[in-house]
This record gives sequence, structure tokens and C-alpha cells, in this order.
Amino acid sequence: MIWVTEAKALPDFRLWARFSDGTEGEIDLKEFIAADSRPVAAALRDPLAFSALRVDMDTVVWDNGFDLAPEFLHARAKAHATA
Repeated sequence: MIWVTEAKALPDFRLWARFSDGTEGEIDLKEFIAADSRPVAAALRDPLAFSALRVDMDTVVWDNGFDLAPEFLHARAKAHATA
């Protein structure tokens, strides 16, 4: 099982994350958040709200309750690293 051990917000709706298997990398969430029609995701279109991310319960979460599965983030970080 993969989990997020560290994360920080980057400009333009990206984040950097480190995972329990040692993988680390940048994850671009701009299109993902723009395409998500739920109000909880819409709130993160504000750069200030997006930048308030933190690691909790082994993944990335935001104060409004939005979170992303660590496996989803891990796959995106690995894809970016090999691109």
C-alpha cells in the first residue's frame, strides 16, 4: 500500500509529493480540478485555497474536505517522472 509522507503546494495548481516507497515528484492537478464539477473541488480553483493543502490520513487533503487517493497521486507522480 502506498501513502503520502510529505507534500507541498506549487504554483499553477501543482503539488510535489513524496510517497512511502521513496517515489517523489510533481503532480499537475490543474485540468483535474477544472474538470471536477463538485462544489468541493470548485473551491480549490482559488490558488490560495489550493495552496492550503496538507498531509493527513496518509494522503493530501484540504480544509474543505477534498482529498485524493494516494494511489491516484502516486500514478501521476510516476507518469510525470517518466515523461
